[in-house]
Amino acid sequence: MAEKYDASSITVLEGLDPVRKRPGMYIGSVTQKGLNHLVYEIVDNSVDEHLAGYCSRITVTLEADGSCTVEDNGRGIPVEMHQKGVSAERVVFTTLHAGGKFDDSVYKTSGGLHGVGSSVVNALSTYLDVQISRDGNIYHDRYERGIPVQKLDMGLLPIIGKSKTTGTKINFLPDPEIFEKTRFKEDEIKSRLHETAYLNPNLTIEYRDLRGEEPDIEEFHEPEGIRGFVKDLNKSSEVFHEVVYLSGESEGIQVEIAFQFVNEFHENVLGFCNNIYNAEGGAHITGFKTAFTQVINSYARELGILKDKDQNFNGTEVRNGMTAVVSIKHPDPRFEGQTKTKLDNQDAAKAVAKVTSEEAVLYFDRNLPVLKTIIDCAEKAAKIRKSEEKAKANLLTKQKFSFDSNGKLANCVSKEAQKCEIFIVEGDSAGGSAKTARDRMYQAILPIRGKILNVEKASMDKVLQNAEIKTMINAFGCGFSEGYGNDFDISKLRYDKIIIMADADVDGAHISTLLLTLFYRFMPELIYEGHVYIAMPPLYKAIPKSGDEEYLYDDVALDKYRKTHKGSFTLQRYKGLGEMDPEQLWETTLDPARRKLKLVQIEDGRMASDVTELLMGNDVTPRKDFIYKNASEAELDV
Repeated sequence: MAEKYDASSITVLEGLDPVRKRPGMYIGSVTQKGLNHLVYEIVDNSVDEHLAGYCSRITVTLEADGSCTVEDNGRGIPVEMHQKGVSAERVVFTTLHAGGKFDDSVYKTSGGLHGVGSSVVNALSTYLDVQISRDGNIYHDRYERGIPVQKLDMGLLPIIGKSKTTGTKINFLPDPEIFEKTRFKEDEIKSRLHETAYLNPNLTIEYRDLRGEEPDIEEFHEPEGIRGFVKDLNKSSEVFHEVVYLSGESEGIQVEIAFQFVNEFHENVLGFCNNIYNAEGGAHITGFKTAFTQVINSYARELGILKDKDQNFNGTEVRNGMTAVVSIKHPDPRFEGQTKTKLDNQDAAKAVAKVTSEEAVLYFDRNLPVLKTIIDCAEKAAKIRKSEEKAKANLLTKQKFSFDSNGKLANCVSKEAQKCEIFIVEGDSAGGSAKTARDRMYQAILPIRGKILNVEKASMDKVLQNAEIKTMINAFGCGFSEGYGNDFDISKLRYDKIIIMADADVDGAHISTLLLTLFYRFMPELIYEGHVYIAMPPLYKAIPKSGDEEYLYDDVALDKYRKTHKGSFTLQRYKGLGEMDPEQLWETTLDPARRKLKLVQIEDGRMASDVTELLMGNDVTPRKDFIYKNASEAELDV
């Protein structure tokens, strides 16, 4: 158990003012991703109480009025007088970098390490209401857009009741002045809460959604921990063995690893630090991968499977078919960015590598059949890689990138990748207009003909034989990733922006989806590092009898124009990009000063993979169920 948790535990580093001005610095964005992040910040604080040994249950409620309530049975935020002359609770919610996370005697490890979670949520909410059960009393405080609305008597919170239990209850309503949308995405929140339950086998999390006609209530309690997590990830796959679980501690860092191999040619390794999912991995994942590869190669040579003349298996071959969860508890984690997508501690790499090397050897010495199964997977992957290297050499030939009259790449003049962009355009008509309209110095045009191959259903040789895909791989210049090797190098990317420019209709949406599936499966770094965009050409052009013409990008803009425009006007509906002349295409879709682009982002890698497989795979029934369930949120072309 940690030592006392009172007002003296709250350490203050700096003020709160910047949050509303630059919310993206603290929660990543003001899109759906950032909105859901508010919930995670409050939940993470409750989970930290669990890690400290004081909280066993958390309830998350999406209220009917659009607000969210997070309640736990922890110790309750300290309420007594802080050295700043006000209740410690008020310090927590109004000061950046104020919290018990900076006091090692209070929290040995924590996910909300930066201490900004509560104050940032407060600053970005229309209101935030706090009830704290502690010392036999229920204390209350309330804020509006980060500003306290209650006057405190002698700096202390008012008592509104008595309680025999302890804990904190926070209710907040996201501010529509900050966020593009204020409706929480239930599937993403449930997925995150379920992950948290897997990572904390002694914790129970109740999820309640009261926004529909019927309440949606689920309870997440996973006593098997990350073993159950891996089982869940592989529930629809053919597995080769039971889940392997390794654990240990090195230099104060606790390490847990669970893995299982399946009959598929890809790997799925998820990393967590202090219960936070690190979408881009980091040092702990590097340590695991390096050590595991060394262990398997060492065994392969001991068993005579690799001869003296043979090269070692590479890491991708060793992990071919692996599903793994690596979870560490670190007393002082360093992340790249407030949203904690990548762990930066090199001591984490050493700790995970040490535990992996020692515990994996102990396990494999007692479980030789599992070891041989893994080496068989590596052998198979190595053979396929060698045969496909020959195929790549034949299929992905060097091309000269110049202006071309047969529908291929029309490259830009500049070689400065950070200034260049490439538009992927469907159809000769739109491609021709784009080539004429573009800024030839910095904008390249790559026309594609029809729908590209659905890579979710295709074998690798089919993917590499597809002419459109080959052209894109060669044009981008950075190679591609796949299950048997990794030729991808983001530093060789020739364009800072890859822009999908498709018609605003069903066929255009299908083409965009096929392209995004290709990028996600074979070039995911393009998406994770923010290089993939979708162009937003207008749907309409309003031509009034008097006044300036105006482009309208969606039906919402059209409705607004109809309400605000006085006088008659003619409405032109664009069914496709090919209907625009070069001048119109430039001023609506190509001109960096006037165009609209959507940045493609991935919030939850596990959900993204599952949904991609569901929508683009062969199983029709679950795909229909998903479409029906989410149809109400779709943007329809009517």
